Amino acid sequence: MASAHFPTALLSPRHWLTWIGIGIWFFIAQLPYSWQMSMARSLAPLLNLNKKRVNMARINLQLCFPEKSAEEIETLLRKNIESTAIAMFETGIGFFWAKSRLRKLFTITGVEHVEKANAEGQGAMLLSLHFTTLDIGSAMLGIYVNYDGMYTPHKNPVFDYVQKVRREAYAPGGIAFARDNVRAMISQLRKGRMIWYAPDRDLGAKVSVFVPFFGVPAATVTATAQFARMGRAKIIPFSQYRLDDNKGYQVVIHPPFEDYPTGDELADTRRINEYFEQEILKHPEQYLWAQPRFKTRPEGEPKVY
Repeated sequence: MASAHFPTALLSPRHWLTWIGIGIWFFIAQLPYSWQMSMARSLAPLLNLNKKRVNMARINLQLCFPEKSAEEIETLLRKNIESTAIAMFETGIGFFWAKSRLRKLFTITGVEHVEKANAEGQGAMLLSLHFTTLDIGSAMLGIYVNYDGMYTPHKNPVFDYVQKVRREAYAPGGIAFARDNVRAMISQLRKGRMIWYAPDRDLGAKVSVFVPFFGVPAATVTATAQFARMGRAKIIPFSQYRLDDNKGYQVVIHPPFEDYPTGDELADTRRINEYFEQEILKHPEQYLWAQPRFKTRPEGEPKVY
């Protein structure tokens, strides 16, 4: 595993407060699942204190669902804030629960799509998106699918270390690559590995093209098709959904994309967004709307945030 070496600098007194916080997080994560969900819903209103993120989520919802009334938008926003609060507890569950305990929380379908690719020695990109259930879903996936993943390093070195180590523990022998380590990812794909990948973020105009996302021109990275071509890899999408009434989760591995990539950059990128729209509409309150999805605008268009 890439994170086997522990940097002793992380034991510096200036990091002790972070370690204490992670220790508390670990112990909270051991509580019964229903207790954690109740705690999350009780604490959710506190997220309204982050007015910048709440307003960003509201604007995104207004842009993506123009047919909804102001009241409907606020109801969806409230549910989304609650889902975001729950995610903080779910990430602890994904990081710190034993797999035997986690396995009881969910059902999974579509594993045969990954098994077929493995039998053929075919690498694949496991196409995901930023649902609030991202980490717990990835931990659940790792019980049935052996994969590596790409992640964004955290500014706090202690949290970054813990995040990397725990995500690598999701799957046996898993490696978490920094997002910009493209060479390593391509190498793993060509070796027949599965790579977790979520390209639904605005990374700027230089690496993106503008294609619709719920009817709004969105800077969308073209890398998905490029990686699939360079890595000679399939695209196998997967999703995870939180069920109502504390009934756990459903993980769904979808059939591989057919005839992808096509070589048409715009069409290939638009296809990714169409898939994202399809999945988000199933549980729109569970998507991470509090991200600057429309930060980069086409030339001449005003900023939205």
